[in-house]
This record gives sequence, C-alpha cells and structure tokens, in this order.
Amino acid sequence: MRETKFIQQNKDKWRAFDEALGQEGRDPEKLDDLFVQVTDDLSYARTFYPNRSVRVYLNGLAQRVFTALYRNRRSSAHRLVTFWTDELPQLVYEARREFRFSFLIFALAMLIGMVSSASEPEFLRVILGDSYVDMTLENIEAGDPMAVYKEKGAFEMSLGITINNLWVSFLTFVTGAFFTIGSIAVLIRNGVMLGAFQYFFIERDLFWESFLTVWIHGTLEISAIIIAGSAGITMGKGLVFPGTFNRMQAFQKSARRGIKIMVGIAPIIIMAGFIEGYLTRHTETPDIIRGLFIFLCLAFVLLYFVWYPRIKARIGFNQPVRDTRLTPDAKLDLSFTKIRSAGELFTDLFVLYKRHFGTFLVGSLASALLFIAFAFLPGNALPEDRFSFPPGIYLGVENIGQFFNNPAAPLIPFAHVLSFSFIGLLVFRKLGQEERSDYKRSPGIAFINFMPPMGALTALLYTNDWYTIFLVVLFAVVPAIWGYCSYREGRNSLSAFSKSLSLWSPSFSRVFSLSFTLLLVGLLFYSLVNTVLAWFFVDLVTWVVSLDQAGMDQLSVVLLAFLSVWLLYLVSAMLLLGGGLLYYTLLEIQEAPGLRQRIQEIGLQTRIRGLEKERR
Repeated sequence: MRETKFIQQNKDKWRAFDEALGQEGRDPEKLDDLFVQVTDDLSYARTFYPNRSVRVYLNGLAQRVFTALYRNRRSSAHRLVTFWTDELPQLVYEARREFRFSFLIFALAMLIGMVSSASEPEFLRVILGDSYVDMTLENIEAGDPMAVYKEKGAFEMSLGITINNLWVSFLTFVTGAFFTIGSIAVLIRNGVMLGAFQYFFIERDLFWESFLTVWIHGTLEISAIIIAGSAGITMGKGLVFPGTFNRMQAFQKSARRGIKIMVGIAPIIIMAGFIEGYLTRHTETPDIIRGLFIFLCLAFVLLYFVWYPRIKARIGFNQPVRDTRLTPDAKLDLSFTKIRSAGELFTDLFVLYKRHFGTFLVGSLASALLFIAFAFLPGNALPEDRFSFPPGIYLGVENIGQFFNNPAAPLIPFAHVLSFSFIGLLVFRKLGQEERSDYKRSPGIAFINFMPPMGALTALLYTNDWYTIFLVVLFAVVPAIWGYCSYREGRNSLSAFSKSLSLWSPSFSRVFSLSFTLLLVGLLFYSLVNTVLAWFFVDLVTWVVSLDQAGMDQLSVVLLAFLSVWLLYLVSAMLLLGGGLLYYTLLEIQEAPGLRQRIQEIGLQTRIRGLEKERR
C-alpha cells in the first residue's frame, strides 16, 4: 500500500484520537483500546515506511496515548481513598432502604425491651443474667453505678471489647445469609438487651449518668451494629429478591456489597472499643464535655452515613460500584494469566469450589476420620476428657483451638499436617487441571513437599492464644501459596518457599485481603453449621443407637469432634484453593508471563496483518 493511501485511509481515525486525548475525564478503557489501535498502525508504518514522517507522527501519538493511559492508572493508595470517598458512600446510598429498616428494627426492639422491663421486673434478669444485675446493683449502692467500666486495665478492656464488638457485628452481618432472618433476629436481640439495660437505670433515676457513660462509646458501637445489620439484610436480600438473576448469582452480588460495607465500619468498631476502654471509665469528666463528645460522634455517623451519600448521589458518583461480575458458567474456563481483583478472586474461588465440591467433601471426610483416629485411639482418657463442646455460637468458635493444641490429645498436630497435605494434594491437582487438562505431578513427591507448608499452617493454629486470630488474618494464605508454588513449578519445599516469598511479600495487601475474607467465610460456615446442625445430628444418632447415658455422652463428644473437624477441613480446602488462585495473580504481577505471551501474539498478528495489507 502506498503511503498516501495509508494516510488517507486512517487520517480520520487519527484525528479522532487526537481529539479524544485532549478531552477532560478521559475513559481509561477507551484509551487502552486507542493504544492498541495506534501501536498496530505504528507497527505497520515502521515496517513499510521506516524513514517517513507518518512513522514519526504515529510514534508521537502512541507516546501520548501511553502517557495518558498510565497517568490515569490508580494506585492502591488512591484506590483506598476512593473507597472511603466514593465507593462506600455509593454502597450506603444504594442500601438506604436496608439502613432504614435496620434502624427501625433496632429502635423497635429497644422499645420492646424497655416496655417489657417496665411491665415485668424479672425480665431484665432473664435478658442480662442474675450475676450482671446483682453486680450493677452493688455498684449503685456503693455510689458508682458505672464501676463496671473501671474493673480492668484500659488496654486489656479496650482489646477485649473491640474483639467482642467485631464478633457481634460480624455475627449480625453473616446471619443475614439466612434470607435476612438471622440479621433481623440479632438486631432484635441486641435492641431488647439495650432497651432493658437503659430502663434499669431510668427506673432508679440514673438515666442521665447512664446516658453520658454508655453512649460516649455506644454512639459508634450501636451505629456499627445497626449498619452491620443493614449489610446482612443487603446480603440476604439477594436470596429473597433475586430479580432477573438466579438466587446464587444475586446472592454473590449482594454478598460482595455487604462485605464492603462491613469493611467500611471496621474502623468505627475499633474506635468504639478504644473509647470504651480509655475514655468511658472517666465518669468524673464534666457532663458538658461528655455530652459534646456524644454529639460529635452522632454528627459523624449522620454526616458520613446519611448526609454525605445523599450529596454524592446528587452530584454523581465517579464510577459504578466495582466487582459486580457474575459467576461464570460452570463450563467456562477461567483465565490464569490475569491480575484478579479481590472480588474477582473470591468469585472464581467460589466457582471452582462449587465445581469440585464433591472431591473436597470426600477428602475432608477421610481427613476427619484420620483426625479421630489420632485424637481418640492413643491413651486411656475418655472422649469427654479430651474435648469439650459448650453450647452457643460464641463458645463454639472460641473452642476451635482445642482441635490444634490439646494436651489430652498430643498427636493431633501430626494428624493435621497429614490431613492438610492430603487435602492440598486434592485441591492443587484440581486447580492444575483447570489450567491444563494434561497437568500431572507425582502424588508421592508432591505430598512430601506439601508437609513443610502444611506444618507451618498447623503451627500457626497451634499457638492457640489471643494473638492467633491476628496471625491467621495476616498469614493464613501464605502456606497455601507456598504449597501451590511447589506443586505447579515442581520445586522442593525450600526452593518453593524462597520463590513464594518473592511473590507475596511485595503484594502483602492482597494476602491480607484474601485471608481476612476467607476467615469471615470460614467462621460463618463453622459457627452456624456447627452450633445448629451438629447438635441436631447428634440427637438423631441418639435416637438410633441404644447406649446408656454415660456411653451416649462419650459418643456425642466423638461425633461432635468429627463434625467440627470435618467442617474445618472443608474450610481449609477453600483456603488452599484461594491461595492457589492468588498465586497466579502474584505471578502475573511480578513476572507477567501472561502479558509477555499476549505481547508476542500481538506482534505475530501485526506481522501477519501487515503482510495481508501489503498484498492488497
């Protein structure tokens, strides 16, 4: 093709590109497409007109497109800022009906608690317990009705309250997965408790003192619980009202939105815990100062969660809410050469977990049987002397540690290393086959190489102390990345550790994000199923098996231990699968194998297209 014909054929397109580059508010996606087209023309010009002005012009145009494209890329710091200034307010605004409903439910529950306490004096003891009521009465008689906030040291109290508040808010949110009913029930329960508690002081002419003391931290704390309830209702709404999607697709969209709202209130919960531990105890502070502080906290909540989203909606949000991609079809192949966002990673994880759930279920079952053998066969101790299962969600979750560090069952850490390695072999084999159908590794060698990273995961959980939860949130996914690096690249454990460290350490925020998300999902799965269905299953067994009461008590412990560990292993399969998927994202960030391949393909296509044009 002659140069003049080439210019005549493309000059309108180049002029349009020039104008697009001069516009304000350029679309990064459009710029990306523009860059591909310009470099395509530039490649043709370099081949056939290397010393002509058209090549110089296209080279300058390509540089301008490249500069504009990468100037519009958002850094992770900017992404964090826009989450608080744009994305979270948009989510709150779109869930404003759920926010109103959550507030009305809580307010109505408070009123019920106050009316019930006024009509039935014993109602408060039923709700709060005799010990708490008696302690408060003693404090009132001693002249310090708010002494309960001064019993422990500031740091210890602040840390304990923060963890408890995080758990209550988390429970309020995740129970919304039961068609919103769970979140509503938790809101009612907490509202009734608060109403009964507040009336207790009103009845004794201590309303003002209790108000200034409780609400100095309660303004943020109660607001967080109400917002967590709205997040749970938002999540469950996808199941109740799926719209044009199927229920699973609608639930995935609504769950991601709910999770983002929960991330948004985490700092508020932490701040409320700090205030309760360090400031609430100072009841000698002048009333005007405490009242002003409560007003400021309330003003912050109303401004950020009510007024600001409305103003942003009128002005216009910068962009639609991200990470609303639906689950791919079960037969659709997933890309293993792309950098996944947190939402995309969780979506693909859910797809693969559902696709191979049968394998993971059987593998977890076999691993749980192995654990039972290691836990109960050695020694002469009775099952009830090895494990305890107090009723209730809180105690059920708190006692997870007994399955990893238990002096009465000293061999269980070895059982976990073997079980995690076996589950890892199943998970990573399926993941490798998703990437390449002919993917093969020696099972024996892979199993041996899995033992060090799975031993690290076991050691993480073996700590069984107050800081274990922080270790899990920070590092739970790291052994999974280490193990999959060993499996996919055929490395030994030491070499895989070094390679995986180079992958995840520069992108630790992604590790933290996935660990935190999987922790929430895992706790939801364990706490709700274990405390509701497990006891029902045990009751069914007791109807079928004929034993005396002592024998039935021992059998119940064994059955509950088996079910608990089975559920934990199912959660571990999700953790290992998530770590394997994250490996591909980290690899693409650090080494860009997918990008290199695409560049080579573009070059090949360009040369072929150039030959076709020349022939014309």
